[in-house]
Amino acid sequence: MIDLSDLKIGLKGSAELLVGPEHTAPRVGSGKVAVLATPVMINLIEAAALAACEHLLPAGCQSLGIHLDVRHFAATPVGMRVRATAQLVAVDGRTLTFKVEARDDKESIGDGTHQRVVVNVARFDQRVQRKLAP
Repeated sequence: MIDLSDLKIGLKGSAELLVGPEHTAPRVGSGKVAVLATPVMINLIEAAALAACEHLLPAGCQSLGIHLDVRHFAATPVGMRVRATAQLVAVDGRTLTFKVEARDDKESIGDGTHQRVVVNVARFDQRVQRKLAP
């Protein structure tokens, strides 16, 4: 059993990004308008959740994203900074649930929930390697 006693409800993490052309919808294949792409916002949200919890996990463990329920409701142009925040709101066994939000320099651009599961890296890697076996 993985000891997650160091993970307390209320833990917070954040991640920031200066939006460049490489972060836009046309560059990542998610649209035609040159604004922050939703997949990039999601990546930033996951980075914020990692910042909240990863350093507190037992040696040999890490968390993996398993569920996202987010809205992306405002556009962010190239040159503007985006900050994502994640707050731990529940720990259920090995599953961590975060309340997440993304904001640019002017307004909130997205929000929702994100879940991660804590795994033993060695055991996880063994399962992945079995998929490669003939």
